[in-house]
Amino acid sequence: MDLEPDDDQLDRAFLALADPVRRRIVARLSRGPATVNELAAPHAMSLQAVSKHIHVLEQAGLVTRTRDAQRRPVHLAPEALERLTAWIDRYRLIHERRFRTLDALLTPPQEQEP
Repeated sequence: MDLEPDDDQLDRAFLALADPVRRRIVARLSRGPATVNELAAPHAMSLQAVSKHIHVLEQAGLVTRTRDAQRRPVHLAPEALERLTAWIDRYRLIHERRFRTLDALLTPPQEQEP
């Protein structure tokens, strides 16, 4: 599994997650698969509108759909979230290292004992 997403993948994922409804859908799916009806229940919007949000998440690779008899449950794609987390962590670690270096430079030296 390639943990380094390309720019298009990152753009689609972050754009998808920029919407609060889609973030709530992702949060709900983190507890397990759900149907469109189940995902629509807490939102004051039509099934069609929720389906459009799910489609955006699918295009971003953040969710998948399967067929289970008459049901078409939506599933979270944890590997996509892992790629995003890995990308964020790489830059977080770089900046933490820089801040530690800056702290060391700005901290006055301790008085030396004779």
